[in-house]
Amino acid sequence: MNLRSASRTLVRTAWQAVPTVIGVILLNFLLMQWIPGDAADVVAAESGSATAESMAQLRTHFGLDLPVLHQLGAYLNNLAHLSLGVSPRYNMPVTALIGARLGNTLLLMLTALAFALAIGIAAGTFMATRVGRWQDRTLSVAALLLYSTPGFWLGLMAIVLFSVHLGWLPTGGSESIGAGYTGWTHAIDVARHLVLPAMAMAGFYIAIFSRLTRAAMLEVARQDFVRTAEAKGLHPWRINLRHILRNALIPVTTVAGMHFGTLLGGAVVVETVFSWPGLGRLAFDSVAGRDYTVLLGVLLMSSLLVIVANMLVDLLHAWLDPRIQVR
Repeated sequence: MNLRSASRTLVRTAWQAVPTVIGVILLNFLLMQWIPGDAADVVAAESGSATAESMAQLRTHFGLDLPVLHQLGAYLNNLAHLSLGVSPRYNMPVTALIGARLGNTLLLMLTALAFALAIGIAAGTFMATRVGRWQDRTLSVAALLLYSTPGFWLGLMAIVLFSVHLGWLPTGGSESIGAGYTGWTHAIDVARHLVLPAMAMAGFYIAIFSRLTRAAMLEVARQDFVRTAEAKGLHPWRINLRHILRNALIPVTTVAGMHFGTLLGGAVVVETVFSWPGLGRLAFDSVAGRDYTVLLGVLLMSSLLVIVANMLVDLLHAWLDPRIQVR
């Protein structure tokens, strides 16, 4: 695929994503209106001395007392000016709140996805080359266990084993507080904090990708071009990696793109368990604090991330199989 085709794909996907983003914005806003309570209730409860007059002033200050259509118009006007509004709870721009957490969430998600793809594809390839043998059965049972294990339980058990008993890795957070590390020392410190939450998030997807890779490779292995490669006398591993695995990766990458949104949802639980300062935990705190302005911003950013992920998957498919025409 050349650069021109890639550019055409990106432009086409971006235009197709416009109605999706508009629908997400309107649907999320209307759903937030149906949830009882607002930020004024939580702020008043935390202050301990709220009166009806002070709560009315809070709602007026943040525009919570306006009709729904007026609130929607104000929200759309903010979006038109590339603003997500101001958080009633934190009293600061939502863009700043999300910007401070977005990098941590992307780091966690991309690391977890890399773990899941690398381990899942490697395990699936090994299972496909040993189909029907004890190695295949053992890894299939392990994949079934990972598929059935909740991510939060896996994370808690990892903390007990690797942090409490062995003391190899920290229990939570994104870095050592007050250590003042810089350079490579800081990078290593962040990596040590990243291992457990990333592996806990990746466990479920390792099971999916390994089983899917195995099934896809067994399906591709029955194709005519594989028998032709075997007739030419090519080495079995070259056939498996260059011919079978490359074509089997197309459904794997498709499922990976589809599960990107699920990965964002799983970040809420994992970030809470490991005290990881990301968008998932910010969304959880926003729900608890009735800070729906922040929650709307997090949902919109999550939707944009999913759209970008699907655009990248389309480009990856065209690279894996040149027969796929990007129109």
